Amino acid sequence: MTTTAPRRPTLCIDGYNIAMTRGTGIATYGRNLLTTVRALGFETQVLYGPPRKRSKRPLLNETALVDAERPRKNKRIARYVQTLTSRAGVPAWPVTPSGEVFWPTRAGGRPDAASFWAAHDLYYRANRSFSAYRKETPVDFDTDGGAGKPDLMHWTATLPLHARGVPNVYTIHDLIPLRLPHTTLDDKPAYFALCRAIARRADHIAVVSETTRQDVIRMLGVSEDRVTNTYQAVHLPAALTNRSEADVTRELQGVFDLGWKDYFLHFGAIEPKKNLGRVVEAYLASGCLTPLVVVGGRAWLDEPETALMNQVIADKGPSAERIRRYEYLPFSMLISLIRGAKATLFPSLYEGFGLPVLESMALGTAVLTSTGGSLPEVAGDAAISVDPYDVPALTRGLQALDADDALREDLERRGRIQAAKFSVEAYRARLAEVYSRVGVS
Repeated sequence: MTTTAPRRPTLCIDGYNIAMTRGTGIATYGRNLLTTVRALGFETQVLYGPPRKRSKRPLLNETALVDAERPRKNKRIARYVQTLTSRAGVPAWPVTPSGEVFWPTRAGGRPDAASFWAAHDLYYRANRSFSAYRKETPVDFDTDGGAGKPDLMHWTATLPLHARGVPNVYTIHDLIPLRLPHTTLDDKPAYFALCRAIARRADHIAVVSETTRQDVIRMLGVSEDRVTNTYQAVHLPAALTNRSEADVTRELQGVFDLGWKDYFLHFGAIEPKKNLGRVVEAYLASGCLTPLVVVGGRAWLDEPETALMNQVIADKGPSAERIRRYEYLPFSMLISLIRGAKATLFPSLYEGFGLPVLESMALGTAVLTSTGGSLPEVAGDAAISVDPYDVPALTRGLQALDADDALREDLERRGRIQAAKFSVEAYRARLAEVYSRVGVS
């Protein structure tokens, strides 16, 4: 007598950020989520929103998921009809990978998913529809071809969407547009309406810190039993973390003309909450000759944050040689830069979590961070923490890190211990608790 193995539950996440050509923190969150839930025994799927309509040829449906971006050609009337009708629902069709299509590795490669769904222009039209009518867009999974719809939909960001016929879990990373409105360009009434809609509809809400959990409970009026703090875990490829110090040193010297533990590093999208302007001000005031490396693409409201740095670089004076700026680097090079840095400088004004702090500690690099938002939860006592608005305090922290080898070595040791508290195993257990609350396990 043969027995049939029990069917594994299927979890689908949105591909809104994963589909972006340059990685985002939420894209990293989504990829890590897929890897973690697969270890929990789930089959995993990703829902994309390609601009190309469904084809009768499966191969073309797959290429649409990773096609090069091009300007939209939607005519005005067609765009209006899309926006108007989105409230009735958008069909998603299954896409099975063929093995013939190469996924872009610089964007992270193919996600850790067995299969995919696609819905024409899903995220574009859903955002337009909510902006116009304050109505969420339902998604219907087309199972006529034999594909089974997921048992659970996990939206990795605040999106005006919900999947019909299955439980919906939403991750809210932070409420920064409401807490620090001057740091974002979001339409605040629309954002608040979206968060309130998610709070009403969600079968459960996941957050990534206790700080955000309390913000959601207090500001959105969500009961405590409907919000679970899962924190995050850091997934760093062994092929990168196991590289020898000598190999990384050669790379740093050859690519950047930098030495091992001989520079400060600030990385992340350049936007007001990242506090780059004060980092540069404190660095210049410190008198440190150790170079400052800034890695980050322009996001929004970046001009005040980069004004001083750009002037110093443009003047080509002595201070200009102390600052290096890179808009974008491959992930492997960024890992090498983190490993080789004397310290990571991440005194953000406010964070829902603060993955750069955890990544740096896990890679054995000392950290200067701030008392803003969730950062004290992540850093514990394993970093120098200062008021992010206090430039003299930032300056003193930089000077201490630059001059005191024993301090840095102690922070590196304590950082590894602190990072271990955010283990993959602990993250997996917290996610399992969230899914069990909506009846999926």
